[in-house]
Amino acid sequence: MLRLGAVVMSVSDPRRAGAFWTEALALDPDPRDPAFLVPRGATPGTRLHLDADDRTHLDLWADDRADRDAQVERLLLLGARRVEWDYPDDADFVVLSDPDGTLFCVIG
Repeated sequence: MLRLGAVVMSVSDPRRAGAFWTEALALDPDPRDPAFLVPRGATPGTRLHLDADDRTHLDLWADDRADRDAQVERLLLLGARRVEWDYPDDADFVVLSDPDGTLFCVIG
């Protein structure tokens, strides 16, 4: 199953952006990484990832690596395209673009 796990937002100042978005959307910094803002309370939901080095994009989460690979194939059949990317050795993500060229990641 594929779900929206995070919106990665390109910001010039993650601390300033975090102060704004935590109040605007009732989010809290993740204690493990304050660049990730998570819904308040016990309800899991989509994270907002504030990043000064990355472009704005969606992170789509799959259940595991096998599901990720199946979802990538499904998305390619729907019109997505693989994107040339410099992947780290332990990459758990695949970078694709939608039919309009907008980048997104499938993680699993």
